Amino acid sequence: MSEASTLLQAFKQTKYQIPGHGKRNIQILKDALQEVDGQIESDVYGNGKIIDDFQAKIASYLGKETAVFFPSGTMAQQIALRIWCDKKGIKKVAYHPLCHLEIHEEDGLKQLHHIEPVLLAEKNRLIELDDVLNMKEEVACLLLELPQREIGGQLPDYVTLEEISNLCRKKGIKLHLDGARLPEILPYYQKSAAEVCSLFDSVYLSFYKGIGGIAGAILAGDKAFTEESKVWKRRHGGDLISLYPYILSSDYYFDERIPKMRQYYEDAKELAEFFNSCPAVSTMPLVPVSNMFHVHFHASKEEVESILIKIYESTGVGLTSYLRESIEGTCSYEVSVGDQYATFPKEKVKQVFQLLNDEIKSLK
Repeated sequence: MSEASTLLQAFKQTKYQIPGHGKRNIQILKDALQEVDGQIESDVYGNGKIIDDFQAKIASYLGKETAVFFPSGTMAQQIALRIWCDKKGIKKVAYHPLCHLEIHEEDGLKQLHHIEPVLLAEKNRLIELDDVLNMKEEVACLLLELPQREIGGQLPDYVTLEEISNLCRKKGIKLHLDGARLPEILPYYQKSAAEVCSLFDSVYLSFYKGIGGIAGAILAGDKAFTEESKVWKRRHGGDLISLYPYILSSDYYFDERIPKMRQYYEDAKELAEFFNSCPAVSTMPLVPVSNMFHVHFHASKEEVESILIKIYESTGVGLTSYLRESIEGTCSYEVSVGDQYATFPKEKVKQVFQLLNDEIKSLK
């Protein structure tokens, strides 16, 4: 590599990459389709056995009456909140200030549906029971994201979840779960997906994050809710002529990776220990509560990039392809543990972190 290599370039050229399930290349789809009978009929505009069977399978997993497959979670969640707002006749929903709908969707909820968000809690902490108790505005729905990705994948304790759920039902507020990473939190809660989802009126699940499919999402709830979501899916252009490449890959990787969620969780805790053993490095949370967490370096982005590129070149192991500047003189990135981590010999991992330890010490 040249001296001008960027962190991304250096990461791409490493032989081993610790985060996730590996490269998102076309092989992901080829693997999912390799044993599928080519004579199976595809779904057509949201109908057909291939989509019906998968929707029923995931509804059962989530403990909900029915489920609908969507091409994207952004579409699914905006539709869920629109349905609850229309049902109650109130165009307000409550969620965290760093909710995906607030910071990653170009104000889609506001511009497309004219729904006003009520932001609960400060940016750097979870929504707590008191935030819901003290909410002054009347809202149709409260959205909870589990885990709260933008603050390191933190989770409320389960008792708090139950208390918020009971309060919402008492107040007539619908409770929606942004469960994009729902399977990843179940080992921490020691609950089934159905047990967690029983606290919520509607649930969104992603198939390309921890599950690692191509794309796609499920929206689940009672039959009246999901039937209405199908109408909105058509209005949003979500009824593609066929969705089977997404459905088949989602089904394949769901079966492949749901049984591994506890392994990913345990591996994440081990990886976080390695980071926290280094000077000027810490994780959020200190002990992960799912397979994802944030790594914070108490050094400048430029300094850390230089160190990581050097480590990548000498070991062939990549930790991350990017760094975000945080407050002045610090930087961070997000890590999600998947299939990759378990493939590395522990001695190789220890070598990487010994080098990281030595290089960061040399900054002082």
